[in-house]
Amino acid sequence: MSSSLRHRPPSKEGPLNDDTRPAPSVNDPAKARPRGPSYVVLLLLSLTVASLLVVFRYSSNGPLPASYAVCTRDSHGIYTVDGNNNRVQCIVVRRAEIVDTGSLDDVRSRWAGTASMLDGEVVDLEVRYVKRGSIIVPGLSDSHAHMLEYGASRQLPLEGAKTITAAVSLVRRYIESDPDVANDTSKYIEGWGWDHTSWPKQEFPTAADLEADPVVRGRPVVLQSKDGHALWVSEAVIRSMEPLPDSVEGGVIVRDSSGKATGVLLDNAQELVQKPALTDKDLLRRFRYVVQDALANGLTSIHDAGFSPVSLAFFQRQAEEGKLPIRIYGMTHFDETADYWGDQSQKVINAGNGRLSARSVKIFADGALRSGGAALHEPYTDNPDTRGFMRLSAEVLNDVIPRFLRDGWQVNVHAIGDRANGIVLDAFEAALKGVNVTALRPRLEHAQILTQADMARVGKLGVIASIQPTHVISDMWFAEDRLGPERVKGLYAFRSIIDHGGRVALGTDFPVEDMNPMNTFYAAITRVSPDGQSPHGPSGWFPEQRLTRVETLRGMTIDPAYASFTESTLGSLEPGKRADYVVLSQDIMTVPAKKILDTKVLATVLDGRLAHGTI
Repeated sequence: MSSSLRHRPPSKEGPLNDDTRPAPSVNDPAKARPRGPSYVVLLLLSLTVASLLVVFRYSSNGPLPASYAVCTRDSHGIYTVDGNNNRVQCIVVRRAEIVDTGSLDDVRSRWAGTASMLDGEVVDLEVRYVKRGSIIVPGLSDSHAHMLEYGASRQLPLEGAKTITAAVSLVRRYIESDPDVANDTSKYIEGWGWDHTSWPKQEFPTAADLEADPVVRGRPVVLQSKDGHALWVSEAVIRSMEPLPDSVEGGVIVRDSSGKATGVLLDNAQELVQKPALTDKDLLRRFRYVVQDALANGLTSIHDAGFSPVSLAFFQRQAEEGKLPIRIYGMTHFDETADYWGDQSQKVINAGNGRLSARSVKIFADGALRSGGAALHEPYTDNPDTRGFMRLSAEVLNDVIPRFLRDGWQVNVHAIGDRANGIVLDAFEAALKGVNVTALRPRLEHAQILTQADMARVGKLGVIASIQPTHVISDMWFAEDRLGPERVKGLYAFRSIIDHGGRVALGTDFPVEDMNPMNTFYAAITRVSPDGQSPHGPSGWFPEQRLTRVETLRGMTIDPAYASFTESTLGSLEPGKRADYVVLSQDIMTVPAKKILDTKVLATVLDGRLAHGTI
């Protein structure tokens, strides 16, 4: 319903506080007013004034106009996430920009006169109310994700498989469900999400497990692990890679006791697999999957942690054609086997009307904890024969990190183990001497296991810790077995990082974890599983490392904006910034923690336009 104040000044008794009241009928004698000379004079005067004033109109649903105010029913339902964490009732949007914030009375007083005309023109300023009990927050960001890999993971998801046999059955069903695949035994089959740590024996699968199924047998099958650091491949794929090298620097070809490859490849060894090149159709299908789900989950910005030349070119084409419905901040993958490109490649900054940037490099220092590749100072507690491995040596890191920084690239380094984090921080410390770290903003991607000394160095050096709270509640069930009771205290020690002056940015690493930002919020403030449990009980796994709700919201909004050099235009709801915001069904800042996962995204708005839902 809508009502108009076009021909009269705003009344404090009008529908500002109640837009459900029906408008009086002009045919109702009881509500009719005299039409004497004084009325005519007043009418003419009001028409003249109205031609100069910004007009207020109250509405709900339908497309958003070029200019409008969006308000909550209570006086402080909008979390601006500004420097003082202020809360307001309304924001005023003009085209793609926020032009004002405040209470409904503030908005009414400031935008009802000629001094407040928008762009010097009369504007029919529509007021939209969100549903009672809902809140508005800045557009949510995921600071570490893999967009096209997410799209691929939706094709053949394996997360639900609790045994090797169940995983193989999912592959078989996928083949049988697609006639094109079923009838072409040479077609590569790709899936994502198997997790041997959730299986009864917690052992790696083998190519023989795939060959045991008559439908799968003989086909090229490439299945990515949940953490993205291991491939499970079929015999056909192994044959295509032969002759295999004896070893791979920064990776492992898992072999049986006779030395034969079993079908699992870790970290850099994954690069031995040569899959068919993706077509534009493949890329677009994957992109549509991820965008649809991201907008439905309230994401307006995604930091993609690994552009390849193919994906970078794809996203650039989408930006040039105006086809990016979400903001993407890309990290271009560093390949140590290729020529250094930091002094040759052009940075992409705010292409496609601010939708695409690619001004950072992604470097892998080590592997992952789940697959045993994280580089540790001391051997794994559950596998004393290994300390994990560095995917790049300290010498290479000390060479390329300062080179990229000097050439103006933000440097983002994947580091999981305490040894890897220490080596990367050594390289950062040497490269950052005497420079303005704010201009460079180096990042540790994951920063999972840190010594106390290195926690302090993160804050001292101004390095951003890009962390994933949902990894906590996934890994907490096996982490102590892998690291031991003392070393595990340095794993996912988010509170300690912040208390040492570190800045964090939150993400999910999707498709490794679920994309939903509400899962991130819940995990960060509780450190318990969705059913309220942890190895340390319902109070949380190392509950002293929990984040506050304010820290978590900032870590999903303004902190990722800082981490992507966009804090002047994104990350908070302030005049002069882009109108990116999300309407949530309930107040995640106040509801009991166990109810946070029930939160729904009612609307996602980018540049002032609805991208998902309604208002």
